[in-house]
Amino acid sequence: MISRREFLGGAAAGVAALYVSACSGNGKSAVARTRGTFPNTGAFQALDAKIEAAMRANAIPGVAVGMIMDGKEYVKGYGVTNVDYPLPVDANTVFRINSTTKTFTGTAVMRLVDEGKVDLDTPVRKYLPDFATTDAAASAQVTVRQLLNHSAGWLGDDLQGFGEGDDALARFVASMKDLPQLTSPGSTFSYNNAALCVAGRIVEVVQGSSYEAAVKTLLLDPLGFTHSRFFANDIVGFNVAASHKIMNGKAVVDPALWPIPRSNGPTGNLLSSVGDQMRWARFHLGDGRAPDGSRLLSEASLKAMQSRPGPGGTLIVELDGMGVAWMLRPSAEGVQIVQHGGSGAGQPSGFVMVPSKGFALTVLTNSDGGAQLISELFYDDWALRRFAGVSNLPASPMTLSADQLSPYEGRYVGEDISEAGNKGTTVVEFRAQGGRLDGRITAEGQTSSIGIAFYRPDFGLDFDAAGKSANTRSDFLRDGDGTVQWWRRRGRLYRRQS
Repeated sequence: MISRREFLGGAAAGVAALYVSACSGNGKSAVARTRGTFPNTGAFQALDAKIEAAMRANAIPGVAVGMIMDGKEYVKGYGVTNVDYPLPVDANTVFRINSTTKTFTGTAVMRLVDEGKVDLDTPVRKYLPDFATTDAAASAQVTVRQLLNHSAGWLGDDLQGFGEGDDALARFVASMKDLPQLTSPGSTFSYNNAALCVAGRIVEVVQGSSYEAAVKTLLLDPLGFTHSRFFANDIVGFNVAASHKIMNGKAVVDPALWPIPRSNGPTGNLLSSVGDQMRWARFHLGDGRAPDGSRLLSEASLKAMQSRPGPGGTLIVELDGMGVAWMLRPSAEGVQIVQHGGSGAGQPSGFVMVPSKGFALTVLTNSDGGAQLISELFYDDWALRRFAGVSNLPASPMTLSADQLSPYEGRYVGEDISEAGNKGTTVVEFRAQGGRLDGRITAEGQTSSIGIAFYRPDFGLDFDAAGKSANTRSDFLRDGDGTVQWWRRRGRLYRRQS
């Protein structure tokens, strides 16, 4: 996913559009948007240089950036939408935001909470009486909140497709009766796409419409989103960012990267522009009112989404836990960071807020190479340090003895289910080497390497095969008697077998 390039050249530096506006406290734009340039300051110049260099180095044809800082909004497009039919990226260019869609699912649920139609701490079966996984007790016990804070406990990477009809989500949730339960509900953080689909199905049932129609009615329309849709047919005529893969160091359009099953809609199907993502940021930094001043969400419910985290752990960075669909991150300065993002093929993205500072940043890309830019800006906290004055928890890699590393050695196995319903496994072998863990990851017949250097008990910094920091963190979980039972990477659990 990190590829070098030669073809972009000056295209990466081509700026398509910039808009600046002042924002009032209730999320309204205080002045009309106007074209202009980034402020002529060191931080903004460094951001420009960072993005342009990453586009050249990683074969990223187009990037859209939005920022709210000091009451002002900045939106800027770089490069082109499509290497075959290039158009400039601008504030209205439509990208897949992938997993940031989950925050829309969570917010839709909170609108229903405000209306007295849903209770976060009520079992799912109140709304979906036939809901079941393979574990009868867990199926009856799991609550709506546990769906949204990723502690439901069943296998989360179920990506099965069930057609494009309005019944796709209902059929998906019915199929979950075959999903294995990994941990008990509420006990462990494990990133769970399938759980967010269940939350989306609750929205459908309670609202009495399809998930997509419900989100449009509850959120997109009242917030004035102009370039956000769920279906490809609805973006005809829009300026759309094509998905690109990397071949021989060059970005190549790959239409196969675009589709996502409708049954997975609540986890990642929203198509949106950076301009609309700034509307989303203003709303979640605000007090629950829509741009016209009407009450969309109670202030208490808005704040509840960013508080009361579930179980903590790691999801690329270290987490206090998930709130209602938002990652809640600690910082070295004691300031809470609220974050999400999407890692879908061909369109990696990032979205971060520091509510106490009124800061937000979103970055949308249209190439697998965008993952490297997102990693540097969001997980290494390049942007947070420069623009919000906050940073990741400190982590200094330690050199451990063989005896200290031996409890972590062994074979770990993770599972997933493909769109076609096929079960897959990922096998990881860890051995002590040079004061760290040396790992081999095998999935779909391909093997890659990972190194882990512990910075505190059970928590490690990840390194690539060349020994370079991957800007990510992972951790190990123990059972009741203290034996290492799981490795958690990118929020997924891998069970230790030896």
